[in-house]
Amino acid sequence: MQKEKIRLTSEKETLLVPLFSKAVGSERMHQIIHDPKARDILARIDYDFKELKIPRQTLVTLAMRAKKTDAYVTEYLRRSDNPLVLHLGCGLDSRVIRVGFGKGYWCDVDYPDVIELRLNFYEESPVYHMLGSSVTDWAWMDSIPATDAPACIVAEGLLMYLLEDDVKHLFIELQKRLPGSEVIFDAYSRLAAKGANRHPSIQKTGARIQWGIDDARLIEKWGLGMKLLEEWYFTDSEAISSLGIKDRMLFKAMGMFSMARRAHRLLRVRL
Repeated sequence: MQKEKIRLTSEKETLLVPLFSKAVGSERMHQIIHDPKARDILARIDYDFKELKIPRQTLVTLAMRAKKTDAYVTEYLRRSDNPLVLHLGCGLDSRVIRVGFGKGYWCDVDYPDVIELRLNFYEESPVYHMLGSSVTDWAWMDSIPATDAPACIVAEGLLMYLLEDDVKHLFIELQKRLPGSEVIFDAYSRLAAKGANRHPSIQKTGARIQWGIDDARLIEKWGLGMKLLEEWYFTDSEAISSLGIKDRMLFKAMGMFSMARRAHRLLRVRL
């Protein structure tokens, strides 16, 4: 029996951009990431995705971002006997499925109304949990089990929407509770953060980019012992080889200029 389609309120439209990019990224147009769950969710949402006006480069970049973040999480799972994964600002993402999580504790965290929506598509289990809270309401961390082993914390497509003081405070609070853990997140340069608010999809959803950072090493000064482990650029993505010639040329051109490469990149920080 076909399930009733779900209609989204305007404030939840921001969830659709990364979801749509992963669904498209699974299709023949550019097979960057395999995400059948994203396609299934889109089929159940009553929405005209043309209204988001998502540029092709954004679709490609966000699919690359998800693929590389998946690789980081998979690497962590391989070396962890009792993994703890926190996915902050999870939206409707299916990373827990894509990486084949099967043991330990995984918690997807997002606003209560987002988790309420998410419950239409996902079910909790002994190893998989969902928590409705703003990430800047530090009380949510009290629900996470204590562990002596490092955790893997993902904040994909999230931190740029926060104020810089809130980003710093989040890292400090996470370090207090989960020292030695790794945080995987993407960040804009300050110039790119300003320009991102003119992006058609950002303007359509009403979201606002607030934080950017030029020198990622400054994060090391936020808390005692924090360490920048890696700064990964989209121009280095292996997925570029699967793209058409125009896309390949665009990424090659971007790779020639430091400002363009650093406009949007993935960072790994040890707390």
